[in-house]
Amino acid sequence: MSLKVYNSYTRTKEIFEPLTPGHVGMYVCGPTVSGESHLGHARPFITFDIIYRYLLHLGYKVRYVRNITDAGHFEEEGRDAEDKISKKAVLERLEPMELVQKYTNLFHWAMKQLNNHEPSIEPTATGHIVEQLNMIQTIIDAGYAYETNGSVYFDVKKYAASHDYGKLSGRVLDDLLETTRELDGQEEKRDRADFALWKAAPPEHIMRWRSPWGEGFPGWHIECSAMATKYLGAQFDIHGGGMDLMFPHHESEIAQSTICNHHTPAKYWLHNNMITVGGKKMGKSYNNHIKLTEMFSGNHHLLTQPFSPMTIRFFILQTHYRSTLDFSSEALAGAEKGLKRLWEAYTLLQQLPAEHSGEAADPALDERCKSLILAFDEFMNDDFSTAKVLANMFELVPVVNSLKDGHIKRDAVAADTIRLMQQKFRIYLEDIFGLVQEQAADNSKLAGVMQLLIDIRGEAKSKKDFVTSDKIRNQLTGLGILLKDEKDGSVNWTLA
Repeated sequence: MSLKVYNSYTRTKEIFEPLTPGHVGMYVCGPTVSGESHLGHARPFITFDIIYRYLLHLGYKVRYVRNITDAGHFEEEGRDAEDKISKKAVLERLEPMELVQKYTNLFHWAMKQLNNHEPSIEPTATGHIVEQLNMIQTIIDAGYAYETNGSVYFDVKKYAASHDYGKLSGRVLDDLLETTRELDGQEEKRDRADFALWKAAPPEHIMRWRSPWGEGFPGWHIECSAMATKYLGAQFDIHGGGMDLMFPHHESEIAQSTICNHHTPAKYWLHNNMITVGGKKMGKSYNNHIKLTEMFSGNHHLLTQPFSPMTIRFFILQTHYRSTLDFSSEALAGAEKGLKRLWEAYTLLQQLPAEHSGEAADPALDERCKSLILAFDEFMNDDFSTAKVLANMFELVPVVNSLKDGHIKRDAVAADTIRLMQQKFRIYLEDIFGLVQEQAADNSKLAGVMQLLIDIRGEAKSKKDFVTSDKIRNQLTGLGILLKDEKDGSVNWTLA
């Protein structure tokens, strides 16, 4: 069976054939570390972790590059454009790179809780300013970008005249021009559809770098083009991210990289769909997001209880990655029960001895079990259909339970079939789906100990004894317990 993936660029399922046999280069747009990751952010990182794991399972050598956006991520708002990192640093009264480190650490911690593999390379935007400047200069030299008042813009109309602009997102340039909002500062651009490669930094702007066009900071799109090119080459196999990045981010990446490298950067473009709340995309701009620390602690008005990282992972796996996934506390509670039921059956399955070596006493049941198990690979090879694999697993759960409690005789299913079930459940649940058994803690005793430590730390802070305060926080972090100071003065904690 060949792996087929849905290519957003061609809008078709295609047989996956990497550019170099046996090797896969994959670039996934990482977080903007101006704040804490929320449930909507978890979906792409879990989705592409599954894809990464499955490619490794198939025997590919994978270079997985996932960037950190730590500068220059701003929307196209003319003079109102702001670097999100700088803006948040001012609000939190931190040095920009102090804020970057804080939220990068928190992101890494959350990814560890969700049991995501680390990428092969995790480059940062601020670590690749030189590469971005070189790429911008190449685009200017090719005649597809221009400088105005210290800012540099990509000439979209000129590019579209000779290239298939809008193919990924399905947007037509004329429609873009009609629907682009009138914004302050648009007079800098030759055309409203043009996007920034470099922005001149006003005097009050904190993060700034020297460039041939004056001091400024990079545009959002050029960062990914520069880092993907450096670590994966002019053309690579997979570019991934959420559907919300198709335009303008990925469309702009394609344009920039095509001018610089004379290739559409990725052979396959894979996009996960959104997590929604009541049908509306979850996001900070909609004020309906739930931070991952809030998910783990249950401290949010939309949550009826805390939910473990594995419950969140399982919740996301239950729906195909290209389908929308509507959040509710009830849906997560259902996922929690489903995961518990599945894991209990998996534990029982691993304990089943294959005692006999003869033919199955119930050939129809034996054939049904084999058919359900063998379909796992078929489903995953059909654009990573985790939901269908889990559906088959749940069909096997009552069979496993009945074999264990004797309602179905052990010899009803052939020993080879039982061994196949044991092997495939282990490979899929642990290796490919990345699920792990979560140990139940004595929460009442732990909660009492934590409250005592929080009170001691609070007293130390009130006395300006920040050495003791920081020591408590840092040692708890080292033990896998995260403290989070809320604006109302309360302190929440999350167990890793």
